[in-house]
Amino acid sequence: MLSYQHLYHAGNLADVHKHALLATTLDYLTRKDKPLTYVETHAGRGLYDLTAPEAMKTGEAAKGIAIAANWFPATHPYSRALAATRDQRGPAAYPGSPLIAGHLLRETDSIHLCELHPQEHAALEYASAPFGAKVYHEDGLAKALSICPPTPRRGMALIDPSYEVKTDYETIPRVVGQLHRKWNVGIIYLWYPILREGYHKPMLAELRAIQPEALVHEVRFPPVRDGHRMEGSGMVMINPPFGIETETKRLTGLFRKLG
Repeated sequence: MLSYQHLYHAGNLADVHKHALLATTLDYLTRKDKPLTYVETHAGRGLYDLTAPEAMKTGEAAKGIAIAANWFPATHPYSRALAATRDQRGPAAYPGSPLIAGHLLRETDSIHLCELHPQEHAALEYASAPFGAKVYHEDGLAKALSICPPTPRRGMALIDPSYEVKTDYETIPRVVGQLHRKWNVGIIYLWYPILREGYHKPMLAELRAIQPEALVHEVRFPPVRDGHRMEGSGMVMINPPFGIETETKRLTGLFRKLG
C-alpha cells in the first residue's frame, strides 16, 4: 500500500501538466490581499533530485520537464517556483506541489500537507519547514475532511493520489463530494493518470454526475518507454478560478506538439 515513491516519476509530463495548473491557480489566488488556505492530501516528499538514481532509472524527467521547461516564460508562476527551488537547492532540484505552493504563497497563508509514507513524510517535513507548513503523518483524505472548512475559508485543495490502491478510483468521488459540501467555496483539484486500461473512466463519469459544473482538462503524450502504461494526465477542477481556461487551452496546444 505504501510502496509508491514519486522520485521515480518526478518532473515527468504529468507533473508538468499538474504543476502548471496548480501554479497558475495559486498565482491567481494571491493577487488579492486576503489570506488563503492550501490543503494537499498526498504531498510526497516535496523536493526531488532529478540526478538521483531513481529518477535517472526511469528517464521520465528527461522526457518531461527537461523538454517542457521552455514552454513557460520566466514570468510564469511555474517557472518562478522552479527557479526559486533551484536557486536554493541546486540545478537538479525539482519542486513537488508542496514546494510550488510554498514558493508562491505568502506568510499570511496557511499550508496543510499530508503524507502517509514514513520516509516520504520525514523528507516532506524537512523540505517544507522554511514555509511554515503544517505536515501530517495521516491519511490525507480523512485529514482534509476533518480540517475543512478551514480558516481562512478562501483557498484550495489538491488531491493527488498515486492510485496504487485500485479502490481509490471508487472512493475518491465520494470524498470529493463530501469535501465540496463541507467547503463549498473552496477550489478543489483532483489529478488522475490516464492509463491504457482506462481505470479513470468510471471515476470521471461519477464525478461528472456529482459535479456537472466541474472543469475537466486532459492532455495526452507518448509513453515514456516501451511498456509504460501512462498515456496522459487529467485534472478535475471544482470552482476553478477565472482565466484558468486560458492556461488549459495553451497546455493543450503544447502537448499536442509532442505527437
